[in-house]
Amino acid sequence: MADDPASHTPGKGKTPTAQPIEAGSPEAFGFVQAWWGDGKGKTTAALGMGLRAVGHGYRVHLLQFMKGGASSVESVRGEYNAIATLPGFSYENLGHYGWHALNDGTDDHDHEKKAIAGYERATQLIEAIHEANLTEPLELDAPPEQGVHMLVLDELLYATERGLIPPTDVVDLIETKPDDLELVLTGGHERPEFLEAHADLITHVDKDIHPFDSGQRSRQGTEY
Repeated sequence: MADDPASHTPGKGKTPTAQPIEAGSPEAFGFVQAWWGDGKGKTTAALGMGLRAVGHGYRVHLLQFMKGGASSVESVRGEYNAIATLPGFSYENLGHYGWHALNDGTDDHDHEKKAIAGYERATQLIEAIHEANLTEPLELDAPPEQGVHMLVLDELLYATERGLIPPTDVVDLIETKPDDLELVLTGGHERPEFLEAHADLITHVDKDIHPFDSGQRSRQGTEY
């Protein structure tokens, strides 16, 4: 009888089914990922990876820069509502209301202060995570200072592109992170060339057609 090739796959050829989420630990985390470009989907991709990770019982934290709200976006965000129901997933937002350098009535200095505060928070988290054993399961409802397996710094690259955080500071974060921490950086429309020697994965999210170009505002359920 011929050997079934499916028997040599990790899942032994079985169709995946949902399982209860229990605290677990990843075997191969530790990469640095960067997602940039003028296309839609950078934050979406990072959130999707976070969703996948918590489904395996890994601890994930999302720290958002530059997304403090705007007139085109309602005060409620679908991703926050969803994250609040998931074991092992937490978030915080240190963005300033409005958009930097767009003459929307907000002070660019306030955007800069918020961005710097976000960077300081990221540094604090990485320093604290060093005290955790990331090769072991972590308590799913514990604060991120007690350890996470994946840290998503959403729109950090946008803050860097706007000149609010120096590229050298981002490199410092990478060089000081724990070896087993998966670090995900998103944002910006300009290629982050300063990351090429430091990132394991760099993905360019390119735009072909975008409804924003024809005046479509953000839509609930797709953009927030």
